[in-house]
Amino acid sequence: MDRRPDSVAGVSTLVCFHAHPDDESIATGGVMAKSAAAGHRVVLVTATKGEEGEPVPGVLGDGEALWERREVETHRSAEVLGVERVEFLGYEDSGMMGEPTNENPACFWQADVEVAAARLAAILREVDADVVTIYDDHGGYGHPDHIQVHRVGRRAAEMAGVDTVFEATMNRTRIAQLLSERTAELEAVLEENPDLESPGADFGTPEEFITHAVDVSAFIDVKRQSMMCHESQISDESFFMKMPLDAFAAAFGTEWFMRSGASRATGEPFGDTLFAAVVADADA
Repeated sequence: MDRRPDSVAGVSTLVCFHAHPDDESIATGGVMAKSAAAGHRVVLVTATKGEEGEPVPGVLGDGEALWERREVETHRSAEVLGVERVEFLGYEDSGMMGEPTNENPACFWQADVEVAAARLAAILREVDADVVTIYDDHGGYGHPDHIQVHRVGRRAAEMAGVDTVFEATMNRTRIAQLLSERTAELEAVLEENPDLESPGADFGTPEEFITHAVDVSAFIDVKRQSMMCHESQISDESFFMKMPLDAFAAAFGTEWFMRSGASRATGEPFGDTLFAAVVADADA
């Protein structure tokens, strides 16, 4: 039985916690759109407004601050994905690891985890969150704000009593396989983006540690539209937008997660939904 008397039976609330505007599109855009289409409530919480991003040349108006544009872009993306509510946690972008901006006392990397988690936990309680997504413990690729999302998100879920937490990641094993195929289309993309060819040992997570693979291929166009909303960061000439649609679908048509505190036995199939535990609890 649903524990919210004023809600529709079977409806759950998914809260996706991200570091910067556009992260939601890339990492969990498909799951957010799929969940919203199934009737679930979807809430987006972003730690910063992406102040340290590099704007596409010419995109900002005279006197327009990047954070102002990125806030608007986040709301546009949320509308495309079917998000019911958008919240910003109130911290500033820390920039890439090792940059002087990491020392900004207002940046997310410098935030006290307990204080930041309390802010997020208050939102989780207010929306009655059932499922929370964060990042893996190295933030996918080592960005300080992404690492902090992991730390703050896990602690906030504990404070709010949310047991179902998923760590969004990238499947390092599948990425290596995709790169090894070297299709003509992918070859052209790699020629312009050579850094993609060697993602490194700290990029994503090996497949054996991943518990869930959510097929979002039916929402791949929505996911791409969401990315396009972030025009200050993702131009028509970007890696994402120049990928042929079939290559884009192959790369982004599945979203990968590890359920916190869980593992997957060798040969066991991936979980295919983030709501199974919620349904099981409701039926218990």
